[in-house]
Amino acid sequence: MDKVIHGASALRQYLLPETPLEKFFLEDPPFLKGLMWGTPRFGHPEGKIVYHIREVLDNVEKLTLSAEDRNRLRIITFVHDTFKYEEHKGSPRDWSRHHSILAKKYLTQHCDDPIILDIVELHDEAYYCWRLSQIYSQPTQSTLRLEKLIARMGKNIQLYYLFFKCDTCTGDKNLASLYWAEKNLPGITITPL
Repeated sequence: MDKVIHGASALRQYLLPETPLEKFFLEDPPFLKGLMWGTPRFGHPEGKIVYHIREVLDNVEKLTLSAEDRNRLRIITFVHDTFKYEEHKGSPRDWSRHHSILAKKYLTQHCDDPIILDIVELHDEAYYCWRLSQIYSQPTQSTLRLEKLIARMGKNIQLYYLFFKCDTCTGDKNLASLYWAEKNLPGITITPL
């Protein structure tokens, strides 16, 4: 993706923030640094996080949602990958510095909605469950991890699934984890985009 966004005004026109919190994000230096991080890579040919956020927001707009759930998904979208630039990538991996944990930590300073915070933290969890099951042939570990995700999400599993779908249906991501999640997350209504 060859788009170049220069300045706060162009950023606002591109992401179209709607709430005071979304507008705050686009003025906060650590957040802005995360938006502009990234180069084209597998799963994210768009490169910079800002372009991925736009794609996910476009998917959220395709859903029929209550105003509250739409707002929740928008906040999750803005924050979920924005702290990848601070993520630990060494070996062994420090999972306490995974981008989802960093994003949740940042967001707790600005939001106290436990549903939003849980989905931000766990937004990649269905992917990791799929990977354990299908790539690493560890079905028992996958099942245990999936059970924890389901228990944690509880009655909010549908909103989790909707975000996972909006996030997964971007770039050139492999959709196998989404199809797996649609078969293995109980109580969800499969929703087209």
